[in-house]
Amino acid sequence: MSPAMEPAEGSHLDALAYLECALGLLGSVLLKLVRSAYGRYASPRPACRVPARAAWALQELPSLAVPLWVCARTAAERLRHAPNRVLLAMFLVHYAQRSLIFPLLIRGGKPMPLYTCTLAFMFCVYNGYLQSRYLSQYAVYADDWVTDPRFLLGFCLWLIGMLINIHSDHILRNLRKPGETGYKIPRGGLFEYVTAANYFGEVVEWCGYALASWSVQGGAFAAFTFCILVSRAQQHHQWYLEKFEDYPKFRKIIIPFLL
Repeated sequence: MSPAMEPAEGSHLDALAYLECALGLLGSVLLKLVRSAYGRYASPRPACRVPARAAWALQELPSLAVPLWVCARTAAERLRHAPNRVLLAMFLVHYAQRSLIFPLLIRGGKPMPLYTCTLAFMFCVYNGYLQSRYLSQYAVYADDWVTDPRFLLGFCLWLIGMLINIHSDHILRNLRKPGETGYKIPRGGLFEYVTAANYFGEVVEWCGYALASWSVQGGAFAAFTFCILVSRAQQHHQWYLEKFEDYPKFRKIIIPFLL
């Protein structure tokens, strides 16, 4: 790539980040108008569906595969610096867990509509390219950025958020005993305070990543995640209130003591 092209692509990556924010706001509005169509909200009408394990693996895999492809096909000059490597590793660790481990742990998940899986796949391609291209080619950090308070706090939030997300998914998977069917009220962990503890963990995780990266690209991903997951959490919260008369009324939707 010629030097003249580099600033132009840097501007394009900024534009893609702002577009991601806009897509998050649009997705939030659409989710309020049209319910999610997977899991407990799946329509009984016949439709092309993908088995749960395959759907989750396929739709999340681009966020792992695309960055590896981006870094393999270019010089990835910025990855010579520790902050860039650590930030990209944070992104890849999440999606290695999400695309390779999480699907194997699913117990009897309902098939996902093909179009839902396709939309998620497309977003993961988009965001995987945006984050990895920025960190491998354009993000400039001082070598001591890993000791900056913003990075340290962001990294801690990222780690805590990921652990909350994984632990909350574990609770959800183990709600039913072998042979049981139907839905139950989640108990334990942050589910004692919010309906969508798993979503809360993911929001914290990517807000931490955004703080650690201190970039428009990281901030856009955090904003998109917040918009989409808050809307989904509101849907879950309303469903639990309607489904269970004894659902704890003090539980918040997604953020303890706030929302």
